[in-house]
Amino acid sequence: MAVPKKKKSKMKTRMRRASNWRLDAPSRSTCPRCSAAKIPHTVCGTCGWYKGRVAVTID
Repeated sequence: MAVPKKKKSKMKTRMRRASNWRLDAPSRSTCPRCSAAKIPHTVCGTCGWYKGRVAVTID
């Protein structure tokens, strides 16, 4: 079985584990109707359209 040659410091171990806690920015797509940035698979907050139809009326 493989054995490490040198001990990993606490800082290296904690940095490696902390990388999984990092929050990434949500992905963005453009609305095909108004070209505004929106989250995929959601209603556009600018025009209220989703999948080619009006889903929400925006005042």
